[in-house]
Order: sequence, then C-alpha cells, then structure tokens
Amino acid sequence: MKIKIGLVILIIVLAGIFVNAKIYADDQFLVYKVDLKKQDLKLCWKDDKDQNFGSIQNLKSWLEENNKTLDFAMNAGMYKKDNSPQGLYIEKQKILSPLDTIKAAGNFYLKPNGVFYLTTKKTAAICTTQDFRNNGKIEYATQSGPMLIIDGQIHPELKKGSSNLNIRNGVGILPDGKIVFILSKKEINFYDFASYFKSLGCKNALYLDGFVSRAFVPSENWIQTYGNFGVLFAVSRSKK
Repeated sequence: MKIKIGLVILIIVLAGIFVNAKIYADDQFLVYKVDLKKQDLKLCWKDDKDQNFGSIQNLKSWLEENNKTLDFAMNAGMYKKDNSPQGLYIEKQKILSPLDTIKAAGNFYLKPNGVFYLTTKKTAAICTTQDFRNNGKIEYATQSGPMLIIDGQIHPELKKGSSNLNIRNGVGILPDGKIVFILSKKEINFYDFASYFKSLGCKNALYLDGFVSRAFVPSENWIQTYGNFGVLFAVSRSKK
C-alpha cells in the first residue's frame, strides 16, 4: 500500500511540474518550432525591387502579392542605422555582408558571438563565430551575439541574477534537429533566457536582439507586424 501511495504522490508531483512548466512557458515565452523537412524557412532582407522590407507587415504584404502566406516571422539579428545587417549575412549562397570578427563593446561583441545558418541540404546549425566556415553550401546565414548556449553550457559571461532586463529573442537547435525560435513576453535577463533554451535540450543557441524584438505567429494568436528591422526570419507557404 505504501508503495502505491508513493507512486500516486510521485505522479501528482511530476504532473504538477509539467503543468507549472507549461504555464511558465506560456506566460513568459513565445515558442515557435520549425521542421525544415516540412516547412520553408528563409532569411529575408530586401524585395525584388531592392527595397528593405523593414517591417514584418511589408514582408507579409509582399508575400501575399506573390501568392504566399506568412506563417511565422521574427527579426533575425542586429542591424546598422541603414538597416543593413551587422556582421555576416548570406542569402541564396551569396555573402551580402562579411563576417565581423573585431573587438568592440555591446551585446553583439560579447564573445563568443555566433552564426546561425541553413545549408543547401536543408539542415540548420549554430556555431561560434570562431568556428564558422563557409564551405560554399550555406544557403542562408546571420551573425549575432552573444551565444546563449555553447556545447550545452550557458555562455560564461551571462550572470545569474543580473538586473539587465529586456525583451529578448533568440534561436536554438533542438535535439531532434528542429529549430526553435523564442521571444520573451516579459523582460528577462540573459542568464534566465539562456536557461530556457538549455531546459529544452538545445546544445547551441544564439541571441538575436532585444527591446525591439517582434514576432508574427498567427497560430499562437501573436500578431506583431510593426517595427523597422534589418533581416527577418520567415516561414511561408504557397496559397492553395
């Protein structure tokens, strides 16, 4: 009888942990997962007239004009005053902005920073800037910083209990190879943001930006189409 009671208590406790974790995630984070085997993820900067998209709304409208539906969008890294990408940007295997390896102040330069990239074989990876190599088979890439998770460990410069709070967004690779995009719904420090990626099993994760971060995820009733960005992540599909 004691064993049965113990099992019941354990089940209740585990169920409570699961429910609380889900509530925490729903309350604190917007989470969107991408399966490259089923979804079309791209990085978008300019339209066919060489004009910056700038906002998610502009990207959405342009896709609709081209008979496509936007399922997801999020700002894809930091950018300069002219909305050009800060650091490496590769689109359709062309390097449109070179890798930035200089030493400077700011989140982007909190070493190690890193690169998110998609290959021509429809696989995704995140690595430190130091480890990045362009083998000619990289279809899309964006550089940002700092890294949040490096080989399963939280970036050593991110401090637990930090009072540096902000809205933040980032990207990670899940154990099954899927990509996870996360936007904090509330202000959060770097350490806690990185910790959430680690809790999902991400071996590597990259910070994208903060404060200005926005996302468009209609499946989650999360509609943010305003803003003025550089590069944008987008998942789209052809209209039926």
